[in-house]
Amino acid sequence: MSANKDKKTGKWICQFHYKDSAGQRRKKFRRGFATKRDALAWEREFLLVTRRDPMMLFSSFTEIYLQDMSHRLRASTVRGKRYIIREKILPRFGSFPISRIRPCDIRSWEASLLQEGKANGRPYSPTYLKTIYNQLNAIFNYAVKYYELRENPCRKAGSIGSGQAGEMQFWTLEEFRRFIRALPPDTPTTLAFQTLYFTGMRVGELLALTRSDLDYTARTIRISKSCQRSRKGDIVTPPKTARGNRSVSIPAFLADLLNHYADTLPSGGDILLFPFHKYILTKTLNDSCTRLGLKRIRLHDLRHSHASLLIELGCTPLLIAERLGHEKVETTINVYSHLYPGKQQEVADRLENLGNLPELF
Repeated sequence: MSANKDKKTGKWICQFHYKDSAGQRRKKFRRGFATKRDALAWEREFLLVTRRDPMMLFSSFTEIYLQDMSHRLRASTVRGKRYIIREKILPRFGSFPISRIRPCDIRSWEASLLQEGKANGRPYSPTYLKTIYNQLNAIFNYAVKYYELRENPCRKAGSIGSGQAGEMQFWTLEEFRRFIRALPPDTPTTLAFQTLYFTGMRVGELLALTRSDLDYTARTIRISKSCQRSRKGDIVTPPKTARGNRSVSIPAFLADLLNHYADTLPSGGDILLFPFHKYILTKTLNDSCTRLGLKRIRLHDLRHSHASLLIELGCTPLLIAERLGHEKVETTINVYSHLYPGKQQEVADRLENLGNLPELF
């Protein structure tokens, strides 16, 4: 019998033998169950997981999925996945055997998400709904590919949300000037905002910058890493894409500001230029938007603002892609194509001017 009662504590003990993935016979032991049923249920679930049986509980499978993803994805990405799974998916499907979840269960869950947003008074954005759906879909795809699940029920149920965000928010140069002039001059926070706006780098890339990344003679910043800052410490990783390793040229005024600021930092070692949490930047941005009556944007939208500025200056998508560290120029075109319609008319006008030259024909 695999479950028996501990006479000293009155709790139940579960112990049994099983074969691991290498075919080796092993013994499993666990105590502290309130009932015999609990002990046997734990044994049954453990064996299903060990055998990679799709009858295991969805909650057990998500732990397998997240453990595998933790070796392949950035820590911040895995944290985001874990949050969505814990808060939006497990409450509905955690106690289901993964192979027993049907398309109609997915449809019901989708409806509850749509209703949940309305009940809170702030409906979930289409992109957030799509992100939640995509996470569940990814889990089932993983189960189909590696754990012999017959089919992905999400495919029959259909998607919710949208992969495309609404109108992109960004600041013009004049809006940014209003914002920056209202901040205290010559502070690390103010300089951080200037660096973000005039380079288009990601916030994680900004927080990872060290003094050696600055080349004052060439007026460039080397971007070779990204930093995720948390209470548990800094997690430094490579940039988001392979092309994220890049050197970004900067205007002379920004090079002078960075040079002056770096000289005020303690000497010795390659210390961080901006050793603070992005929350400080986010709070400053939000407070300033309210105080100044500026259009509210996210911290990441400063990157979009830089791209918009480059488009206005006539830069090509290829140049913008290289500067932003996009893996493919198609990414740049897809993200910022809506900012180019005016440029198409500009091209037509220039061609029309060529037609007015007598010597052309």
